[in-house]
Amino acid sequence: MDFAYPVENCIYAVILAFFIGVVICPVLIPILHKLKYGQTERDDGPQSHLKKSGTPTMGGIAILIAFAVTALVFSFMGKGNIRMFWNSIAVILITLGFGIVGFIDDYIKVAKKRSLGLRAYQKILIQLIFTAAFAWYISKAYPEDFTKIYVPFAGGYMLNLGIIYIPFLFVVMLGTVNGVNLTDGLDGLAGGVTMIVAVFFTIICLVCGETLSPAVSASAVGALLAFLVFNAYPAKVFMGDTGSLALGGYVAGTALILKMPLFIIIVGIIYLCESLSVIIQVGYFKKTGKRVFKMAPIHHHFELCGWSETKIVTVFYIITALMCMVGYLGCRGMF
Repeated sequence: MDFAYPVENCIYAVILAFFIGVVICPVLIPILHKLKYGQTERDDGPQSHLKKSGTPTMGGIAILIAFAVTALVFSFMGKGNIRMFWNSIAVILITLGFGIVGFIDDYIKVAKKRSLGLRAYQKILIQLIFTAAFAWYISKAYPEDFTKIYVPFAGGYMLNLGIIYIPFLFVVMLGTVNGVNLTDGLDGLAGGVTMIVAVFFTIICLVCGETLSPAVSASAVGALLAFLVFNAYPAKVFMGDTGSLALGGYVAGTALILKMPLFIIIVGIIYLCESLSVIIQVGYFKKTGKRVFKMAPIHHHFELCGWSETKIVTVFYIITALMCMVGYLGCRGMF
């Protein structure tokens, strides 16, 4: 298969981002230790997680640096394609924007030694501002058909959402960002799941040609591979909200630029399940005083059922990989 974008550039992007990440993490972790930027575990979480208190958080800084530097380098290399260039910059900026929100949240947590950082309304307000800016960009990037999105398994059919597109975009962005945030509860879980999703988007960008640089998603793959070296069980560092909110911004931003937000339901099935488990748990408990799950998000339910962290993470990886294959099949006729 011939691609409009050089496949080797994606390989170079993965390697460069990985190299930057594995160099930064060993430097960053001792600094976080010295500054006592350790994770404060929730008192109402699994008791087995209390031993993780003190593990450095805010490791998402390394992900952001490796991703942003590499993605910017390769975006400027392909500046001849103006549309691809600015779309790539938009995805990089929305990723960094949500990463900044996460960084502020993490800093408040570690500075005040509490498990909660920004107030809920503060976090949502800042997220709304960044999302609004991204929505404005999309309206300018696609002046004629920015309200259209691809429908999976419809042979390239595009659904025109019309006036409901903007509220839909906000739901997609905020839902995905907070879904990834909820997924970040076990060593290597959010990072590995998102790395697989990033591989999917890299392939899609290669196939669709000139919408978004495949090197942006390839940079995310490399950065997350590097982070997993230090975040896999037993984790030496956590990504914190700095990483999880940024990754959510990357996934949603990429899907929206590619006009594929409905595909997040497929390839991001783990994010969806994590979010739904919390919604169901809270709603059912308020109504009946009983719980559906032993604990939410759902990965904690499996923990309390006796599954090991590594088994849960591995199974969630497998599910994500299979659903990404299903998602690819759903792209037939689109490009």
